[in-house]
Amino acid sequence: MFATDDATGKLQTAWLVNEQLRTLLATGSLADAAAAKDRLQVLVERAAQPETNRLWRTVCRWWKEIEVLIVTGATTAKVEANNTAIKHIKRTGRGFTNARNYKTRILLRSAARTAA
Repeated sequence: MFATDDATGKLQTAWLVNEQLRTLLATGSLADAAAAKDRLQVLVERAAQPETNRLWRTVCRWWKEIEVLIVTGATTAKVEANNTAIKHIKRTGRGFTNARNYKTRILLRSAARTAA
């Protein structure tokens, strides 16, 4: 796949870094995560690209939070989804002048999403 479209090999190395990050985030233990992080570091150094270096710095900066994710499996995905839904309602409901109607619309939309 990469042989004909990636003469420099940069695309393949970036893809390998991406896949290793996915592997790291899918691990089930801190020991596995640490080993995956080490493999990620090797791939980032081999890639030697500004984007992969920036990704590595981000992983290092957020490592404690990543460990919490691996141990607990807890994310803020539901909260972020609700915030996005509220922002969408806010964008479409620019004409609301009554705060009570606006709040009711948000609650009804949230109820409809959880019922489905």
